[in-house]
Amino acid sequence: MSHNDLPSSRSQTGTIQEARLLRFSFPRDRVIGDSQVRIEKANIGVLELTTSDGLVGTGFFFDLFYGLPSERELARIFDDQAIPGLKGEIPAVLINRILRPRGGNRRMLPYGFAEAIDQALWDLHAQSLGLPLWRLLGGKEGRVRAYASGLDYHLSDNHYSHFFAQAKAKGYEAFKIKVGHRDVAWDLNRLSLLRDAVGPEAVIMVDSNEAWTPKEAIRRINAYQDAGFPIYWLEDPCLREDFEGLRQVGEALPHTHLNTGEYLDLAGKRALIAARAVDILNVHGKISDSLRAGWLAAEHGLEVSLGNTSMEIGVHVACALPECHWLEYSFQNTTILVEETVRIEGGYAYAPDRPGHGIRLSDRARAEFRCPEAGQETAAHILPAPPIPLEMSAA
Repeated sequence: MSHNDLPSSRSQTGTIQEARLLRFSFPRDRVIGDSQVRIEKANIGVLELTTSDGLVGTGFFFDLFYGLPSERELARIFDDQAIPGLKGEIPAVLINRILRPRGGNRRMLPYGFAEAIDQALWDLHAQSLGLPLWRLLGGKEGRVRAYASGLDYHLSDNHYSHFFAQAKAKGYEAFKIKVGHRDVAWDLNRLSLLRDAVGPEAVIMVDSNEAWTPKEAIRRINAYQDAGFPIYWLEDPCLREDFEGLRQVGEALPHTHLNTGEYLDLAGKRALIAARAVDILNVHGKISDSLRAGWLAAEHGLEVSLGNTSMEIGVHVACALPECHWLEYSFQNTTILVEETVRIEGGYAYAPDRPGHGIRLSDRARAEFRCPEAGQETAAHILPAPPIPLEMSAA
């Protein structure tokens, strides 16, 4: 067969033509946070990339603590800093391109644009092949065990107990709570309330969000154990780059897994693993980086867990990584923005079987919840009911 007889090398895959950014802001259904932060509002942006063949890829970005600028300003910044590297390109090419930025070029796009772009590109690539993203990523089974995460540090004891009792009633068998109060008695009380709500056989994880020194972390987990509360994993006990301290914590607590790495970039995760300072590598954020981190963990025989991701898009990565046994689910009301949420049932999260990642902005969100101007916010009384309703007035 001559070269002229071969199929045309010209791909029919569409190229990126335009971007649309939409802004949303509304009260969260409950105060979320940990021993370090308190968050009461959701400030979310939606990116939609359109290709020349009519596909639309969706990505999400957010600001946890401050409101986003207006849609006009977001579009101005995106058009200036992001579109020049996207327009006219095939999504799969951008996903696979290796860049080595140096000097002043080594910087992040603002407002989480990079993660949103990554989500939208993978969405477009999978759609172009007619595949659900988890299948494109190599997954064999479209489900993964999920644990109920309360982001619960600022809830009253009553609301905390109510929240986890409802999670238990929904079929969860594993639960993660926030600890790290300066008084160990506070932590022990929360563990006791949790046991009353979910039963003594539940799998319990705790997360202190870097609240402790390594020695204090060891002391705390031993105190929990002595009080009759076995801990399956301890998450982020001390400073993220204290690799020696993290290693000491892991070695001192043979019956508790050390889960960490979520605050580190890929280079940091590599250094964490090299220091033998992690048992379960926490990955989330950009799909591409999560995959690379998962491959790195696999080379060292490490398990991974998938932390919170926008609209639970990370379920696709969790279903694709062979050593990922857990996905975090936090019952956040941000999912009011999408047509179909990721199905969570019987303690499992099920990846959408639709082409792409399957998460689309709903027509209702566009019409009723969109807040195009800076400072604009959707009133709480018109929002749908949250996944686990709480009467927050008594919190």
